[in-house]
Amino acid sequence: MVTKVRIEDDTELAARLATTAGQIAVAVRDSGLLDGKELGSAGDKVANAFLMKALAEQRPEDGVLSEESRDTLERLDKERVWIVDPVDGTREYGERRGDWAVHVGLSIGGQAAIGAVALPGLNVTMRSDRTEPLPPAPERLRMVVSRTRPAKEAVHVAEALDAELVPMGSAGAKAMAILRGEADIYLHSGGQYEWDNCAPAAVCEAFGLHCSRIDGAPLQYNRADVALPDLLFCRKEHATRVLNLVAAM
Repeated sequence: MVTKVRIEDDTELAARLATTAGQIAVAVRDSGLLDGKELGSAGDKVANAFLMKALAEQRPEDGVLSEESRDTLERLDKERVWIVDPVDGTREYGERRGDWAVHVGLSIGGQAAIGAVALPGLNVTMRSDRTEPLPPAPERLRMVVSRTRPAKEAVHVAEALDAELVPMGSAGAKAMAILRGEADIYLHSGGQYEWDNCAPAAVCEAFGLHCSRIDGAPLQYNRADVALPDLLFCRKEHATRVLNLVAAM
């Protein structure tokens, strides 16, 4: 019998939650009993049930915002709000690809303060308290974009920079690709919500990346309107040029 453990450190809790939720989703996928949209729906629901129950046990006083749970505005009165996406990249997960993620972020005072992004396909969890120096940028920059609908701003900036477009699935996978040395810029303008980028923003900021809206405004969380439609994650030395290119469109 395993005794329930109280995890006091917020980042350790975020990492444990994201990793375990990813393992649960992998177990659902590997059962072979579901496929496609049905698999995506089941993985989302099972992983979310675990995250919501575990957060209620571990942090009962905190607020929670999850893509897969009904939102209640009680969280707006909370200083600390966990913002989670049980399976980010449901399509990729349902297609049994590797470019999906689990996001567990903690917003404190409206800022993405702590985060963990599990990449179950790579058996890796990136976290905001365990950083490493970024790999050197290549001579030709690489920009991660949606597999199915690259944003026009991203295509425009890539052309201006002569950057290579790297199609990829989930927002978390794209953001972590920069930290893993697989890309240099993630520019998105096609519509997202707080759960799509809170945990990735916390991790990327801890690693020293520039993280903002595409007009340079700060990313803000735990708002009544949870839409957060655009973002720029990149190495700081590229931020000004990218923001200027977007502004000039």
